[in-house]
Amino acid sequence: MNNKKTKYLGLSSAERSEIQILTTKNYSIRRIATVLGRSPNTISREIRVNSVTNQATGVLEYDALKAKAKSRVSRRSRRYQWYKIEHNPRLWMFIIEHLRLHWSPREIAGYLCNHPELGFYVSSKQIYTWLYSSYGQPYCQYLYSERYHKKLRKMNKTTRVMIPNRTSIDERPLSAEDRLETGHGEYDSVVSSKRSGSKFALAVLQERTTRLVRAKLVSNLKPGDYAETIVNLASNLSLKTLTTDNGIENKQHKTITQKTGTPVFFTNPYSSWQKGGVENANKMLRRYFPKGTDFSKITQEEVDSALWIINNKPRQSLGFKSAIQCAVEKGLLLKGVSY
Repeated sequence: MNNKKTKYLGLSSAERSEIQILTTKNYSIRRIATVLGRSPNTISREIRVNSVTNQATGVLEYDALKAKAKSRVSRRSRRYQWYKIEHNPRLWMFIIEHLRLHWSPREIAGYLCNHPELGFYVSSKQIYTWLYSSYGQPYCQYLYSERYHKKLRKMNKTTRVMIPNRTSIDERPLSAEDRLETGHGEYDSVVSSKRSGSKFALAVLQERTTRLVRAKLVSNLKPGDYAETIVNLASNLSLKTLTTDNGIENKQHKTITQKTGTPVFFTNPYSSWQKGGVENANKMLRRYFPKGTDFSKITQEEVDSALWIINNKPRQSLGFKSAIQCAVEKGLLLKGVSY
């Protein structure tokens, strides 16, 4: 049996003429589809979308020539809808200004949808289409990533037992899974480039529901020093669980639990996607500190500046609210707003 998918081909003029003839003979949609060797859904949509009203009788009729013209105009309109960005200076400037502030096209479109008083709107799909055209290409540099396809996840390999007394993520409360309950955090580290020889790194913590991100420079990833840094990042946050990976720097996880009262859970080996929230936070921080960065040459003030932008911009996953706004609303911050 051949399961190969076939590419959809638009209806030809001959097929539209055949549809017109068969509809006048009161053929059903399924009979027309059988005659033409097409899907009934294709025929149904063609008649529904491309029929026109007869001016003399006022009745909706299917005319092959008018259907072809209507389809051509609709297709051209869809293809060049992003042109309105180039033809609306205010919209064009708004998009560029907010791309430079590191808003994604989805965040820009979501903000415009929530603020109709601005007087213009464009979908995220059309912003991407504009960006990938010759007009918008210079501004692609402001996008997070030029990777258009998801990376394949590697299968689990061998199990490491370098960290004693680990508690598997399989034992983490189910309330942490759906992101409905506030107080479930994830943490990870972003290291300096190997070429620099530096041991400095960035410790990163993100709360799963509000997406609030905190980060702090560490001079090394020795388990004791790293644990103290995570304790510092978790301070003043109302946390119920923490999740991390199986890096050797997490060997002193019991220290974190003792000082914060928050149990630490570990992802399965080679399954970083199980703490996808903090992985996404790392990706956002990489905009400001790309691969190859020597963190010994970065100041905490620079880190805080990046965090301010990340935590204050509207996020699609938060209904286009900011992480700080959600953290305050949900009572995550115990003693005021702090990164």
